[in-house]
Amino acid sequence: MFARVTTLYLRKDLIEKAIEVAEESIVPAAKKQAGFRSLDVLLDRESGKVYFITYWESKEHIEANQESQYYQEQLLKLMVTFTADPIRESFEVVIQA
Repeated sequence: MFARVTTLYLRKDLIEKAIEVAEESIVPAAKKQAGFRSLDVLLDRESGKVYFITYWESKEHIEANQESQYYQEQLLKLMVTFTADPIRESFEVVIQA
């Protein structure tokens, strides 16, 4: 299994809006992607820092997903809430309990 971690920095006054967009639009879209397994969102309200962690069946699924327009379309939905450019990283999951 592989994970993609996208780090976002949100405007504090738009955190609730970002959560709403994620719940109503991004999560349903993610569930339709080939190889998608699950999604975790971690938030530090004080700093506005958010980690979107998506889990995928394989490295190939992450790569195919990134090459499609899906990933960019999801970021565009939140763009007005950003205070900095998103950071995207991919990892192999070696332990999950």
